[in-house]
Amino acid sequence: MNEGVVLELTRQGMIVAMMVSLPILAVSLFVGLSVSIFQAVTQVQEMTLTYVPKLMLAGVALALSGGWMLSTLVGFMKLCFNQASRVQM
Repeated sequence: MNEGVVLELTRQGMIVAMMVSLPILAVSLFVGLSVSIFQAVTQVQEMTLTYVPKLMLAGVALALSGGWMLSTLVGFMKLCFNQASRVQM
């Protein structure tokens, strides 16, 4: 395997990692932002109010997009194994 193939696999791996993590991170970001705005408006400073909605909605996001995440990761691993099988010693 030459450097070009390794660099291309690394680039695609970074893109896949960003794509797979984006749904959960985006949900956590928007939930955290909306809870923070709610706390600022109502002046409620309860610590569990920030964690519980994030955990619940991150779990929902994982349940909804988990199949897509798994198929994306499996596709990338198939690509990696196909490239590794083409190695000439």
